[in-house]
This record gives sequence, C-alpha cells and structure tokens, in this order.
Amino acid sequence: MWVRALFVAAALAGAAEAYFITVDAHNEECFFDKVEAGTKMGLMFEIAEGGFLDIDVKIVGPDGRVIYQGERETSGKYTFAAHVPGVYTYCFSNQMSTMTPKVVLFNMDIGEAPKEASEDTEAHHNKLDDMIRELSSTLTGVKHEQEYMQVRDRIHRAINESTNSRVVMWSFFEALVLVAMTLGQVFYLKRFFEVRRVV
Repeated sequence: MWVRALFVAAALAGAAEAYFITVDAHNEECFFDKVEAGTKMGLMFEIAEGGFLDIDVKIVGPDGRVIYQGERETSGKYTFAAHVPGVYTYCFSNQMSTMTPKVVLFNMDIGEAPKEASEDTEAHHNKLDDMIRELSSTLTGVKHEQEYMQVRDRIHRAINESTNSRVVMWSFFEALVLVAMTLGQVFYLKRFFEVRRVV
C-alpha cells in the first residue's frame, strides 16, 4: 500500500504532465483529445503496478481508424501527427486480466496546431520563426521525457526497496529456523547420549 502512495507522491512532485490511473480487471479506460489536422501527438506510458505489468493499448482516430495497437505491453512511446481534425481516443485495456487491477502511468503530449498559411502571412513568414518553433517543441518533448524518466526511476527504486526488504525478512526468518534446528539437534543428541542410572 505504501508503494502506491509513493507512486502518487512521485507523480505530484516530479511530473505535472503525467497521470496515474487504475484499470480494473476486465475493464478499459479511455481518454480523449480534440486536435486539428497535422498536430503532433505523443503517448508515453508505463505499467507501475499489477500482475505481470502488462496492458493492451490502442489509439483510434476520429474516423475510426486504428493508429496504434499493442498487446500486453509494459511501457512504450508512440508519436504521430493527426491525419484529420477531431477527437482522438487512446485506451488502456485490462480485459485479459482475471482479477488483478493495473496502475498505469501515462502522458499524452500534444503539440501546437499548425497555422494556416495565407498570402499575407506567407510574405512575412520567416524560416527562423519555424526553426524556433520546432526547437521549442523539441525542448518541451525533452522536458516531458525527463519528467517521465524521473517518475520511472522512483517507481523502480520503490520496487527495488520493497524487494530488498522482503529478502532481508526472508533471510532473518531462515536464520531463526537454522538456530532453532541447531538447538533442537543439540538437545536431541544430548538426551540420546545421556547415561541413565538404574537404582
């Protein structure tokens, strides 16, 4: 339970753009974004908790066309440009799980909509402006990637610490069992070789 609380704290502290959702067994969670044609979109996700850390992912366009579909994925990053204007749907499906809910960390990065070029703006259009806009978009992508990696690092650290504490507890339990068995054997051998006097 403390691991889940750590995940939520990591999301709030480290990555303002990342979201955690819980997808129950036999369920599907979908999210929607309305964008213009040509807008760059990028979906990053990772399974933080539950089962074999896998989930089905699907991105569908406004025209019903499946843009991306993956089965039993643990993490991924998919970038595409909107081919038509409208509402794009991205879904996380846990239909294959019988009883285990999955905790999913995801981030949908949406770029700026392309501006329509008219004759007036074409005359004043500057290649330097395009380069600055592209650089700004790339830097935003790098920032989101860093936030995503920070959250992943916190998740993996929490899993490692949890595993480490279990190993320590198991080793302590094994040591207690070995000590108890040793004392039992000493007691048994002592009684076995004890000379009994007959009066």
